[in-house]
Amino acid sequence: MHRYKTILRTRNKIVIKIGTNLLADKEKGINLERMNEIAKNVASLQRRGKQVVLVSSGAIGAGVAALKMKGSPKTIPEKQATAAIGQPLLMEAYENAFRKQECTIAQILLTKDDFTNRARYLNAKNTFSVLLDKGVVPIINENDTVAVEEIKLGDNDNLSALVANLIEADLLIILSDIDGLFSDDPTKNYNAELIPIVEKITPQLEKLAKSSKTELSTGGMITKIQAAKRCVSAGIAMIIANGKNPKALEEIFSGDFKGTLFLPAEKKLNVRKKWIGFVSHANGYIVVDDGAKNALLKRQKSLLPSGILEVHGEFKAHDTISVRDMEGTEIAKGVTGFSSMDLGKIKGKKTSELEKILNCKSCDEVIHRDNLVLIGEE
Repeated sequence: MHRYKTILRTRNKIVIKIGTNLLADKEKGINLERMNEIAKNVASLQRRGKQVVLVSSGAIGAGVAALKMKGSPKTIPEKQATAAIGQPLLMEAYENAFRKQECTIAQILLTKDDFTNRARYLNAKNTFSVLLDKGVVPIINENDTVAVEEIKLGDNDNLSALVANLIEADLLIILSDIDGLFSDDPTKNYNAELIPIVEKITPQLEKLAKSSKTELSTGGMITKIQAAKRCVSAGIAMIIANGKNPKALEEIFSGDFKGTLFLPAEKKLNVRKKWIGFVSHANGYIVVDDGAKNALLKRQKSLLPSGILEVHGEFKAHDTISVRDMEGTEIAKGVTGFSSMDLGKIKGKKTSELEKILNCKSCDEVIHRDNLVLIGEE
């Protein structure tokens, strides 16, 4: 943990995500005791010079309890209605808890559009900057009441990673009802071991997360690994810890905690590549052969038309698209130099043939290396 203690000394802008199971019960409603613990810990961090943003689940759970529903809402309108009821109850509880600590809070509700639309992205970034400079604790949730399927993020793990990137945070802490990432599903294998440090997120690690069914709330371990990928490539450390432990945050900042630490990449992506890889929406995708896959992942090359097997979706030149291998696994995202119509004509062709096929002079690369972000293992 020596490297973590070094990292911790310079981590002053922190995002903390709090899971549904920690905050709201469908029968008992909001867990006020835990909220008071969170407010007390956040206030302590602020006194130590840290800037803290909370990403909080729990609105739908609070709404379910308020309506005395027997089960969770199933349809989008039902979820939106329960969120509309639960969100003000959630914020009222936070306001009461933070007032005891003499802390001011702010509510910010976001959708995917607030990240993918450049103007809205910059506006949100500026708002966060002002709030943090004034010592306010922003409390974030997805705007479930208005978010339709096309603009839903779907889970607060990925939302917290997007927020961490947006504010250029140093550390993301995901407080859940589990201790961290295990070598196997601990509910099925009592010999499963907690993985304390992850230096690199590999396909094997992602498969391990997909087999985990330890969490009842939306996402589980899969979305936490997705969030980690968004963070570590941007130079942001991430921690998964058990928020049921009232001293979890205190132990994290003492450098002696039980959980999983994802170390940030030593060479982080620049702002443009972070946008391409983890914020922008892919308007379509292409399938490449093994030769092209190897050129991208192993030899750090640009993508040429000769390696393309299939083109899916409709997109224009300069749109972001996804790159998949023959098994359907996403291996990269990038800004294409060609439209889907033109790619359909030149897929599998040599660069020397492009001008003749398209009747104009064009670039050789479908996606230039400078506009490409690897999603798979390098």
